Amino acid sequence: MTGFGTAEGDVGGRRARVEIRTVNHRWFNLSARLPSDLAVLEADLRDALRRQFERGHVNVQVHWADDESRKAVDLARAEQVVTALRDLQRRFGLAGDVTVELVARQADVFGVRAGGTEPVAWAALAPVVATAATECRTARQREGAVLMRDLVERITTMRAAADRIEARAPARLLRERDRLAANVQMLASDRTVDDARMAQEIAIAADRLDISEELVRLRGHLDAATTALGGELAIGKQLGFLAQEMGREINTIGSKANDAEIAGDVVAMKGELEKVREQLENIE
Repeated sequence: MTGFGTAEGDVGGRRARVEIRTVNHRWFNLSARLPSDLAVLEADLRDALRRQFERGHVNVQVHWADDESRKAVDLARAEQVVTALRDLQRRFGLAGDVTVELVARQADVFGVRAGGTEPVAWAALAPVVATAATECRTARQREGAVLMRDLVERITTMRAAADRIEARAPARLLRERDRLAANVQMLASDRTVDDARMAQEIAIAADRLDISEELVRLRGHLDAATTALGGELAIGKQLGFLAQEMGREINTIGSKANDAEIAGDVVAMKGELEKVREQLENIE
């Protein structure tokens, strides 16, 4: 899910700003940019955010918010620049003035005063990171609520299709029984048909076409998905597994269907399941 959160706070006597952006990703993938004096905290940052975000590409930028107020002129460097430029003029007879703008544009004339010599501990930065992560998670939860409503609607649609298939299944078996009996009678012509053998063949055919077990398992997976959507924990991986199992049952029902209306509902369920899988890439 996408999300964005920011926070500022005092860290080691300075003002730090933390920005966290997240986008969809199958796994947890952190990209962090920290000032050089905070680079040693990247491992702690990773561990902290790993506990906050189950999956997604997490982009974190930490920078000092007080850099502007700490800018200063390096007078020694400025003097070197002025001396070098005037030497250049004299040596090559160049016209023009050595202006403030020209000097200021040279590298390292303006810089940021260094902070304290004491290294910054993770405990100082952690509250700012936690605040930004909470804001980002809130944004992700808003998006998650929308996705949840969409998933619930699709699961409801699949459940309705399963109901229609279940209602039609007995009539399909009776039709197959009558069709098989008629074919045998036609092929047997004037020969006597063994009723016991006929009943056995019909039973075998009925067992081959029976989809009651698949429907029971499919309903179980749909119920489990509905329960998971009502929980508070990360459900992306769980729903991914359930979607895989749903697809298995739907495919088996389709292969046994031998009925145009059931086949239509199977195709519709496959379409809904594919959309569910696409949405699962977006949730945690």
